[in-house]
Amino acid sequence: SDSHAQQQLTTTNMNLCRLLSIWTLAVGASAKGPLTDDADDEGTPFKHFLAFNSNQTCASDSHAMPFNNQIRGVNLGGWMVLEPWITPSLFYQFLGGDETNTAMDHYSFCEVLGPEEGNKQLKRHWESWVTEDIIKELADSGAVNSLRVPVGDFMFEPYGPYIGCTDGALDYLDTLLDWAHAYGLSVLLDVHTQKDSQNGFDNSGQTQGFQWTSRISNYPRGLTTFQHWPIRAAHWIGDFDSEAVNYTNINHDNIAHSLRAIDHLVDRYSGHPAVLGVEPVNEPWELTPIEALKTFYWDAYLIVKKKAPYWKFIMHDSFRFTPETWGGFMKGCPDRALDTHIYQAWMDPSSRLTFYNNACAQKQQIALMEREFGPVIVGEWSLATDNCAMWLNGFNDNLPGFPRSPCKYIPCSLPYMGSDQPGTPVDPGAALQGPYGTGISGPSFGLCPVDRDWMTERYNSAESGSNWMSSPPEAPRGRDGTDEVMSLLALKKISAFSGIGHGFYFWNFRTDLYNPQWSYLLALERGWIPKGDLNDERIMNSCHREDVGAFVCEANREAPEETVKNGISYALGEEKKDSAYV
Repeated sequence: SDSHAQQQLTTTNMNLCRLLSIWTLAVGASAKGPLTDDADDEGTPFKHFLAFNSNQTCASDSHAMPFNNQIRGVNLGGWMVLEPWITPSLFYQFLGGDETNTAMDHYSFCEVLGPEEGNKQLKRHWESWVTEDIIKELADSGAVNSLRVPVGDFMFEPYGPYIGCTDGALDYLDTLLDWAHAYGLSVLLDVHTQKDSQNGFDNSGQTQGFQWTSRISNYPRGLTTFQHWPIRAAHWIGDFDSEAVNYTNINHDNIAHSLRAIDHLVDRYSGHPAVLGVEPVNEPWELTPIEALKTFYWDAYLIVKKKAPYWKFIMHDSFRFTPETWGGFMKGCPDRALDTHIYQAWMDPSSRLTFYNNACAQKQQIALMEREFGPVIVGEWSLATDNCAMWLNGFNDNLPGFPRSPCKYIPCSLPYMGSDQPGTPVDPGAALQGPYGTGISGPSFGLCPVDRDWMTERYNSAESGSNWMSSPPEAPRGRDGTDEVMSLLALKKISAFSGIGHGFYFWNFRTDLYNPQWSYLLALERGWIPKGDLNDERIMNSCHREDVGAFVCEANREAPEETVKNGISYALGEEKKDSAYV
């Protein structure tokens, strides 16, 4: 009945409903919270609101600004915080290395190279990875109004091998903010790293849960090997017990370090007109003790609001995008929003319709969270539908079982920072080099893996999804349907993320290898993401078919009986039917 009612709506009415829902959510997000659950808590006064420590809520006055921004943004990833998969040219120099001279994240990059050589290479990287011409191109596209800039905690509170190695980073960040302001772009400063890692990923600055295994690799002899994913850990917020799968304590020294970094960041940039706000920690993993994380967010929020009263405060959902986790948290507090990251790259291979439907279906959860928490921003997303991007899951490594499908290989790119970069270009005569992780990803004979092509619908029956499994990773001449699939997918994702929520930041603005599924600039160049107004009818109506349920579920003829039964059971459940209906 819901689908039938939706079908009766005209396109105009649907657009009006979308606009009304966004306005209602924005107003609701600025409503006053409860005064306090504790009669003794009279609240701490801030500009335009009172903060109640007893229940981590606020009461705001009529002058408090609702979070009414609609973000159309892109991440400047791989610049201030290194990630090998984004800028492999910086890490080719470590191929063939051993336990003493291999780097696979920002921390070990500085540790292995030392402060002098590390800083020399980083300065060359900072100067060439983000340029004024790139910022101008993003602004001129009309498809970007904000930049999310990952920064390191070590830039504001240096420690370990970062000392000396990252000297001058803040000067480059200062320049970037000036460029952004000159071209009318706001900047969200995203603290991407934390001391001892908040998630174990290389994007936290330091891979955690890591072990060299060369000594127990007896055959073939001479290989340098390691493992990471089977023993991943994260020790920023405390000591993690991998056997009990919980934290045995809270590391208050690390948390204090992070709050000092936030304090220094706000001190430096509170007066800069380009700064939209701050995100105090990126992607704390799903095992982070939630009450400790919420306390950190609360304390960081008060630090920010004391010195930068009009900054936005963005909190990552810790991979728990549910009302049970975040509903009511910091209710009534002005300028706060929840960040969630939505990727399809780790989904199982499937037909294009599966990815279309999945993209549009995100609106339901976003709308729910907008209602139960408040403003939601999709802080990271891409157009990748596979896991093929080289080193996406770590330097010379991969998640167990990934990639799910054979990958496309292209010539590895020449170094973006110039020919002086050690280890470049990739040796076209060398097979896959070590050190070797538990999975495989890396250059081989001068070729690097990137995302697969999509076949044209004529040859790849998208409506039934029956032939995508046999498609080659590189489409034959005349049969490449990637432009069509990516363009439609981009429209649906933009519709889902900005039509209901408060906008998005695409990951990433560029990639070292030619991989437009992860590069906003290349996606714009290919025409996948439209330039100009991202509120046009093509985008706003792109999920109409999925919204009204105008699609057909079909089972693969070769599917196992149990799979078919499970699929029918799911479909019946969605329609609130039982087996008697069949």
